[in-house]
Amino acid sequence: MKILMYHYVKESVKNLPFFRYLSLVNFKKQLDYFEKNFGLVSFEEFCRLKTEPKFINVLKNKILLTFDDGLKEHFTLVYPELLKRGALGIFFMPSLVLEQEKALCVHKIHYLLGRYGGGGGELLNLALELIEPSMCENENAYLFEDYYDLLDDEESVKQFKLLLNYNLKEEFKEEVLSALIKKCGLSEAQIYENYYLNREELEIMSENQMLIGSHAHSHINFLNLNAKQEADEVRKSFEILSFLNPALRTFCYPYGEFSRNSRAILQNLGVDFAFVSLDEYKKDIDEEDLRLNPLTLSRYDCNEFPFGKASKG
Repeated sequence: MKILMYHYVKESVKNLPFFRYLSLVNFKKQLDYFEKNFGLVSFEEFCRLKTEPKFINVLKNKILLTFDDGLKEHFTLVYPELLKRGALGIFFMPSLVLEQEKALCVHKIHYLLGRYGGGGGELLNLALELIEPSMCENENAYLFEDYYDLLDDEESVKQFKLLLNYNLKEEFKEEVLSALIKKCGLSEAQIYENYYLNREELEIMSENQMLIGSHAHSHINFLNLNAKQEADEVRKSFEILSFLNPALRTFCYPYGEFSRNSRAILQNLGVDFAFVSLDEYKKDIDEEDLRLNPLTLSRYDCNEFPFGKASKG
């Protein structure tokens, strides 16, 4: 079984000329391609894997579709398409956005880059003006340099992401991004508006055999947290999402990475399956993975397959 990862799926984003997303047209073409060549995993088929890991041998090369970040288009564009095809989607929700009307830091970064692009490094320079050396930590940044090298962003975009996602200490991210948004003449409300799924949409999807999983509470990289902080992130998220009462408890690691504490924390909280998205784990899933590593299941990015190339604007 192949597990695929998606983020943004849009028709167009005319007010964000540099925003990267998979077009709805290509998303549909990609699903057509998967149906023709592999088949798509259904709700019933995936649920059987919890108690019958050997059932994966029946599924063979079928595709399981997963969607990160709880984005609005997952309800308006993706969900109707999956429903038509009888396919399961697992949607990973960062629960903080159900509690406060404010975009997550990672999505503020996406929005700023989508609006202004690399801009010859102007956005990066603005950020550097706001950041003191003492606000940065570098010990984890090297883990992600290779990841950003694989992207086809221009250098200033890569450096902007690396600085704000990984070098800047967690406690300063909100402050720096809020100041940067103001410098650009934007508002937090402007970014948040129509960005995320709401409770009603989650309920409708869950009632129609889609699975809603946790993407932690505030989408913080687990490598930047101690064991207690990480456990709190996971526990709080599942508490907030408990109104959905899903058939399986699923989890997706923020930024695709897990710590040495992650598996024990998820196991203690009764998580059935958890998903990563790092190159060194990339592979098709087999019976052995389900039996031995159900909390570190590997995913492919949708852009590795036909019709998966990102569009802009």
